[in-house]
Amino acid sequence: MTIDKIIDTIYPLPEISREKLKQHISEVSFPKGFCLMEVNKVVPYIYFLKKGIARAYASTENNDITFWFGTEGEPIVSMKSYVEGKPGYESIELLEDCELYQLEISKLRILFNEDIHIANWGRKFAERELIRTEELIISRQYKTALERYKDLMKYKPYLLQRVQLGHIASYLGMSQVSLSRIRAEMK
Repeated sequence: MTIDKIIDTIYPLPEISREKLKQHISEVSFPKGFCLMEVNKVVPYIYFLKKGIARAYASTENNDITFWFGTEGEPIVSMKSYVEGKPGYESIELLEDCELYQLEISKLRILFNEDIHIANWGRKFAERELIRTEELIISRQYKTALERYKDLMKYKPYLLQRVQLGHIASYLGMSQVSLSRIRAEMK
């Protein structure tokens, strides 16, 4: 996905503002398995997935709990680092070889002060991430495992072809055995 399309998906910018923003965006590539962000570390960048897939997770004593998947066009950000400049809660692992767009947060903050359109773009970016987080929390609190699986099949069926079932089960808040049972019942 092109950076222009990603920018417009968040909030369309006038051409001069778009070009100003794009001057600070570079392309980077990392291999499958690379840890793009580590828990308890400040992440100085926002990334946007050009190609590939990533997952965000938190580790417990017994396992990793996946709570987010990102695919082409989506941002990868530690909101704690983005908003407060503090260490993030999550780790982010690349599940495929990935091509990303990288934007340094400190440079973006300078642009916020220089260009109201870019400042509004940043506000819209944060609002979208807040809504995604809210939807995840509501889903986890009020939907059954079966409903969460049906939502996944409806809105993100491609994850079933690209992501290990163990990560999907964790994301849905169930064991891999429960996920296998649900899948078998739906066939």
